[in-house]
Amino acid sequence: MTVDEKKRAVREHVWALLEEHRAAPAGVHGRIPAFFGAEKAADRLAELPEWQSAKIVKAVPDTAQQPVRARALDEGKLVYMAVPKLAEPRPFYLLDPDTLPVSPAEAADKGAAAKVGQAVDVDSMRPPDLIVCGSVAVNRHGVRLGKGAGYSDIEVALLREAGLIGPETTIVTTVHDLQVIDDDLPETPHDFSVDIIVTPTTVIRCDEPRRPSGLLWDDLPAEKIAAIPALAARLRQQSNV
Repeated sequence: MTVDEKKRAVREHVWALLEEHRAAPAGVHGRIPAFFGAEKAADRLAELPEWQSAKIVKAVPDTAQQPVRARALDEGKLVYMAVPKLAEPRPFYLLDPDTLPVSPAEAADKGAAAKVGQAVDVDSMRPPDLIVCGSVAVNRHGVRLGKGAGYSDIEVALLREAGLIGPETTIVTTVHDLQVIDDDLPETPHDFSVDIIVTPTTVIRCDEPRRPSGLLWDDLPAEKIAAIPALAARLRQQSNV
């Protein structure tokens, strides 16, 4: 079984588990699960010193992390939310709680964020103090699996290559308890690990972080580069050096 096949099998197992136990809405397959208890996980995250000291949070646009984005904005934190699928030339939305024309809860919705947020490119971003990602599955060593599209890995690699984050930057994932598994999970060189797992009931601190040093171009198919304007632009820059 290849690494991709192993990852796919774990994802399918977790998606089925969530539906079997009614821990997430129907239709989670193929997605970062919008699990029940996401608000409790956001509350638990907000108790951590890493959250309380963070002034700038970079977050994924998934529904599961919407309560985290809302909490950050409500507490006056600056939020960078990735554009879904990184499909725009400026791949992040800047959500500034001091200038939002709507409430933090409204602005945290990914559809609203696209309307009220300011689209920015990586070079104009400020270094985030905390990164919040979604996961389909994660183990206690911090190895995570996303839905398989690789967008979170690319986001982290872009920020790492730009010098905006380093090994000391805390990466957190919020998940349902059923998404935390005890098995070893397969990893590839472009995968990053998480430092902290937060569920509705517990906090798990993981091993020494593992981060790619930047974009691993040999691991990126040509069609993926072409579909993500920020990648295509960075590749052109490197070619012109």
